[in-house]
Amino acid sequence: MSSTNSPSSVSSTSTRSTAASTPATTPDFSLTLAKYHLTKDSLQNIHDLLVDIAEVGGRIMLEAEHEFLVAASTKNNTSDLVTQYDKQVEDMVEQRVLGAYPDFGFLGEETFKHGTKLAATPTFVCDPIDGTLNFSKGVPNCAISLALTIDKKPVVGVVYNPFRGDMYTAIKNQGSFLTKAATGSRFRLPLQSIPAPMSSLRSCLIAVEWGNQRKGPNWDLRTDVHKKLLTDKEEGGAFCKSVRSNGSAALDFCYVAQGMLDAFWEGGVWIWDVCAGWIILEEAGGLVASANPGDWDPTLEGRLYFAVRHAKREEQEAVVEELWAIVGDRKFVY
Repeated sequence: MSSTNSPSSVSSTSTRSTAASTPATTPDFSLTLAKYHLTKDSLQNIHDLLVDIAEVGGRIMLEAEHEFLVAASTKNNTSDLVTQYDKQVEDMVEQRVLGAYPDFGFLGEETFKHGTKLAATPTFVCDPIDGTLNFSKGVPNCAISLALTIDKKPVVGVVYNPFRGDMYTAIKNQGSFLTKAATGSRFRLPLQSIPAPMSSLRSCLIAVEWGNQRKGPNWDLRTDVHKKLLTDKEEGGAFCKSVRSNGSAALDFCYVAQGMLDAFWEGGVWIWDVCAGWIILEEAGGLVASANPGDWDPTLEGRLYFAVRHAKREEQEAVVEELWAIVGDRKFVY
């Protein structure tokens, strides 16, 4: 993944990134798969492998629940804590996926080197424990996030929270699903097949996060937008229902896909944080635009995301435009 220092390009005429909840396979995607000697069955096999790996990773997380502070270290500050279990899970993931697909690439949070770019060739993307601060504090809102990208776009995604027993999965053009470990019940996403109206930000429950950059222009923009989302309209705000900070971008995307949240606005997270959740959201009929105004077609590597749940297309677009109006002529720069 690239450590780009500039925001996604702005283009109001770009193709808008969205998908129907039950999209049909397109010839173009079949050709893309054929280019890499893959088929629809190949993606199913990869999906099944990632689900199995996620379950193994989840067991490591559960077994470590009472020992997660052992050998812990920090990256930049205490809000971005890395534990020995991140490394243990990622090592396991890398060995399993490359053992099965040695010609594929691998991009993981713990082994990422700045300057690395996501390749167009098939690449596994891994966040071994998304929400490590939650994990280290015993907050059960964290997950293992695994994805496969082709031509720099996610095509298979698996996000598993072992503490809740929630397994979110998706394959491009085959829909997205939530499986509950306790019962084995499997639900197509979004859970509400006929979406509730989403007339404006005022009707939305929105996920926001705080990151580990707590000063400078990006921090000023982040906190100002958070404040305006909550502020009464009479004071110039959007007066949204409320905001939630869950501590995991992967789960934020999945909660939007499920319909538990209406939207998620974020800048500064990385490809491994959002890759699996992105395809899960798109396959649930969601839309992904940029966190910065004007860009309807953000890239995985851009680090700028505004995710909106399944709704009528015009409602999704109106909510995006309303959020962009709050941001105004400012931009996140990463």
